[in-house]
Amino acid sequence: MTAAPGADTARTYDRAGFGRPVRRGRHPALLVVDFTYGFTDPDEPTGCDMSGPLRATRRLLDAARAAQLPIAFTTIAYEPGQIRTPAWLDKATGMAALTLGSRLVEVDERLARLPGEPVFVKHGPSAFFGTGLAGHLVSAGVDTVVVTGATTSGCVRASVVDAVQSGFPVLVPGAAVADRARGPHDANLFDIQEKYGDVVELDDALAYLAATGGGAGHERRAATRPEGGG
Repeated sequence: MTAAPGADTARTYDRAGFGRPVRRGRHPALLVVDFTYGFTDPDEPTGCDMSGPLRATRRLLDAARAAQLPIAFTTIAYEPGQIRTPAWLDKATGMAALTLGSRLVEVDERLARLPGEPVFVKHGPSAFFGTGLAGHLVSAGVDTVVVTGATTSGCVRASVVDAVQSGFPVLVPGAAVADRARGPHDANLFDIQEKYGDVVELDDALAYLAATGGGAGHERRAATRPEGGG
């Protein structure tokens, strides 16, 4: 969860109308942002120990899979010819190591990604910018996005902001997102909670996924299945 703000900060944000709860839809999807070895392997220069958030995300994945809800992953990956062009890499030079086909861009095996769970390749922080993610969620009938992954202050925050701008209410289980330092992690969870989504407890997110079991895609499949099964 977010760190408790000071009394003055809390009053200022409340007076401005921030921090109100989001609408929770009946057809959520789980989005796992950049839990790839470039971020989750502490032996890599761009990585750190994210074992706790990975375990929390695995629990959410298990719940979403049991409920037949849409799941999507993202990875940052560049082809060799792309490395010189993104302006972001002038600032974040370590990201240039995330080359297509390398282990660094593979989803961490602890999440046990299934073959039918898509991985959207991105070249910047947001899971939505320049990818087909928004269209994928819309076509699956998704009305709420539960976001996990790394890093809280970078790609998670950017993805949350773009999810909201794409029309999706957002939930962020605080235990399932990770960063390289506590300060940026806490500051960005605070900002997400006040302006963009609800930062929630893991048990709350698990219960929500279970309660919405089946999801829009499941209902669509059931509606089109021939009578008599098959």
